[in-house]
Amino acid sequence: MDATTLTTAYEIIRQPLGEILPRLSAALAPLIPHRTAAELSTHCAHSPFKVVGETGLLTAAELTPLLAAGTPGEPWQGRATVGGAEREVVAVTSDATARRSVLVLVREDGAGAGPVRDEILAVAQALWDLVTSHFDRFAVEALPGALARSRAAADTRARVIAELTTTHAAALSGILGVLRSRALEDGAARATATDLAVSALIEMRAESKRDRAVAEEPAREAFERLADGLRTMLRHSPVRLELGPPPDSPRSLAADVAHGARAIVRALLLVVLEQDSVSRVRVDWQITEHELRATLRDDGAGALDACPLGAGSITDRLEVLGGRLELDAVPGWGTTITATLPLATPDAPATAVDPLTGLGGRELEVLTQLALGHRNRRIAQELHISESTVKFHVANILTKLGVGSRGEAAALFHKAA
Repeated sequence: MDATTLTTAYEIIRQPLGEILPRLSAALAPLIPHRTAAELSTHCAHSPFKVVGETGLLTAAELTPLLAAGTPGEPWQGRATVGGAEREVVAVTSDATARRSVLVLVREDGAGAGPVRDEILAVAQALWDLVTSHFDRFAVEALPGALARSRAAADTRARVIAELTTTHAAALSGILGVLRSRALEDGAARATATDLAVSALIEMRAESKRDRAVAEEPAREAFERLADGLRTMLRHSPVRLELGPPPDSPRSLAADVAHGARAIVRALLLVVLEQDSVSRVRVDWQITEHELRATLRDDGAGALDACPLGAGSITDRLEVLGGRLELDAVPGWGTTITATLPLATPDAPATAVDPLTGLGGRELEVLTQLALGHRNRRIAQELHISESTVKFHVANILTKLGVGSRGEAAALFHKAA
């Protein structure tokens, strides 16, 4: 990559996010003349499809096959279906984001210049890799300002899509019911119309599925991305990292929630590692119907101050996502920090659930003592078990109840009593 390309890349990524694609298109136009430039970028939950130039020429549905078939680092050029016709395109795929991103340039009609040279394709690839890496930084860091805008837009977009999908599905299903009626005459016309309606219904459902794939992350996959980052952070540290992923399930998280949760856990881990006495940290994700609870437990002195946890972007991110932070420090036993993030919009109502469902007999006994305000030593004496066993039961109780502190567990017990 020469100095000119680097200067061009700098000028592109220093633009506001909404201006990056137009600036990239303008930079590539002298090298690859094109009438439309479009991107499908999985880093952006609320607006994954963007286009400049002839805005009606290319759709997200037409980009999806190019995204799936593209090979990162190997730009593709050839003919593809664009705007209902076969046209010459250049597709550049990058894996700098979590699930790939593609840039498609629809070349000028009758350009007559033949294939784009390899050195020009290499420049396009380098610029797109830099741009997508820049995009991914915003998603990974989940900066509060960008997160707030993305969260608000994503919520609105999700509601609109849900409403339109329901309306269109009902309309198409009604049309199909009429067309399939044997009471109608002209079987050939009815069969043709039926085929059209079926095709439209299938395409609508495919678009809905594709939209969810872009705007959401499977919970287990989201946790694995976090785990990879934490392992890198502790690669040369004496602190042992233990991981508790969410159970395998088809459950997905909104991309903004997943990005925010990962950023919050990384920031909390940095605070925890500032303690001299920590030799082990465990990170767990628990997902209920309404919430994601990210828990960090250490084996330190249990003297962590809550003040650092309320500083800067940790609080800002939680506020944007409608979340909360709780700390339970037990002297001599360590500290538990829990970040709770709602999976729906912050004002969505939640259904009440019996908080004690799922606790075993011994766990209920421990919880009863805990609700009386007893510490671990007193509980051990009352139940004739060891303090380490009490600690084990308390940890299980907190996990099963989905809470981050002994006080919250006691509150749930009194509420249910």
